[in-house]
Amino acid sequence: MITKTEELTKRYYTIGEVSEMFTVSKSLIRFWESEFDILKPYKNSKGDRRFTKQNIEQLGLIYNLVKERGFTLKGAKKEIRNNKSTAVKQQKVISKLKNLRSELVKLRDEI
Repeated sequence: MITKTEELTKRYYTIGEVSEMFTVSKSLIRFWESEFDILKPYKNSKGDRRFTKQNIEQLGLIYNLVKERGFTLKGAKKEIRNNKSTAVKQQKVISKLKNLRSELVKLRDEI
């Protein structure tokens, strides 16, 4: 899963690029889009989804709740509805800790 959303440099990402970032299928992203009201990617005239950095952050929150923390879809929706700011803060902290861990592992391997 992508952990540094700051590294996102493009304005829009395709569903294929996003599915690779999170190592999930395109159909799962489309399913989450239909299940979670917060996730609304831009669609061009052909109907192709285009994800912004904000959309990717929203997907990251959903991914964290469902895949990493084991929430059911119903539970994840409730968590987002009732405690979105707390869930976002927790996701950012976890992301920073993962980045720190990967940097420490790199340093250890270089020694």
